[in-house]
Amino acid sequence: MAQTSTTLIASKAHMTPNVTGTDISLTAASGVYTIKATTTTLTGSSLFAVGDLITVTGASNSANNTTFTVSTVVSTLEITVAEVVTTETAGASITLDHVGFVSTKTKGDGYYSHPDGVHTVSYQVTPTLNANATIKMQGTLATVPTEDDWFDIANTTFTADQITVTSSYNFTGNYVWVRSKIESLTAGTVNTILINS
Repeated sequence: MAQTSTTLIASKAHMTPNVTGTDISLTAASGVYTIKATTTTLTGSSLFAVGDLITVTGASNSANNTTFTVSTVVSTLEITVAEVVTTETAGASITLDHVGFVSTKTKGDGYYSHPDGVHTVSYQVTPTLNANATIKMQGTLATVPTEDDWFDIANTTFTADQITVTSSYNFTGNYVWVRSKIESLTAGTVNTILINS
């Protein structure tokens, strides 16, 4: 069967500046984890979107000072995240820093029950992508994955060096879904990530 090429990321850049406010609260209710502000804009043009990785600092509860994955954009003042937050009212000066993103998921060979499990991925970045930013592939065997179901695929990690702009990797596995994950991003742009499966 012929392989198909899919674009996982099409030009996504590090977002600046950070978002800081004393009106930002974190809420856990019925398995939904929310970061919300009363006046500080969190989403919209050049701000957080679904799939973005954001690091929270300055929270009163130290458990909230970690990295979260944006699950949904509820409004310009509210997002939900995939990871557990501890409820915390507004008051502390909380900073949200964009540190990476995950791509949309695409069907892997396991979805189609292909016996070979062969995948090829190509990362294309700008030379301004900060050194030590990493791009890697993740896979899951779950048909309806949650954030906890994803795992890193060995030998697919590219670490930016501000010289290399294209890198490709082959990997084998009967993954139901695959996606890319970009971490430690402080500057620059991922031009595109393409995968053949």
